[in-house]
Amino acid sequence: MGVKFSEDIVPLTAIKINPGRIVRRTKESHRPILLTSRGRGVAVMQSLEDFEQAEEEKAFMRAVVEGLSDLENNREVDFEATQKRLGLT
Repeated sequence: MGVKFSEDIVPLTAIKINPGRIVRRTKESHRPILLTSRGRGVAVMQSLEDFEQAEEEKAFMRAVVEGLSDLENNREVDFEATQKRLGLT
């Protein structure tokens, strides 16, 4: 989900007042919160679960792109030959 600007922008001072509420909001909404100072964005807060999921998705997509690049550049390896080379057959 994307940021909902009407709900997901929070001044840094709100973190000082009630940090638990802000953290709970990120966890329940599964949306990041943009933290601001003097009206300017300074940081993004998101739940640990959502952060870890996003990192896993990025790693997977990088691997897919790398695999497609390997195929386009004829850097493919025969599966059976690889199994034999690694002693898995």
